[in-house]
Amino acid sequence: MTIGVLALQGDVREHLDALTESGAQVRPVRRVEELDAVAALVIPGGESTTMSNLAVSFGLLDPIRKRIADGMPVYGSCAGMIMLATTVLDGRPDQESFAGIDMTVRRNAFGRQVDSFEAPVAIEGIAGGDFHAVFIRAPWVEDIGPAARALGRVTAGPAAGRIVAVQQGNLLATAFHPELTGDLRVHRHFVQMVSSAADER
Repeated sequence: MTIGVLALQGDVREHLDALTESGAQVRPVRRVEELDAVAALVIPGGESTTMSNLAVSFGLLDPIRKRIADGMPVYGSCAGMIMLATTVLDGRPDQESFAGIDMTVRRNAFGRQVDSFEAPVAIEGIAGGDFHAVFIRAPWVEDIGPAARALGRVTAGPAAGRIVAVQQGNLLATAFHPELTGDLRVHRHFVQMVSSAADER
């Protein structure tokens, strides 16, 4: 069971390392044949507009959409959350997404790079107390559809109550960057999701 990390742009190495530490076999994914060789995919943080344009240029947009529709587990952090959303606010009009999770997200909702911050997040189904989350030019979730579930909310500070983690079936998204914290609980949760999906098949 190999998990790929979309390696077009963003913090690819950090996700590869966190997944490896979580017990997964990993590989970067830049081409369709590499996508075909993985059981699941992580979409890293980075710049969502650039990532969208590169996904089109590398011919990965439609193949990833198809794999998502076919049930492939996918986890997206920060820009990856934007790429998984069906509706993106404050994005470019021509920006494409993989449109897997029925949610509306707002790009850079917490502010610019200088407004990056850390805050505690309570995540349903992940034991060990609040997750110390790192937000960098992060989105937040303004609305979710009936098929999606709000997994995590900021628990303190000016952003308290904001939805920052969502799950819909085999799809997981966070507005924050667990790959930058050394806390492997989110990655281990995703590895377990991938394992459960493989068992169901």
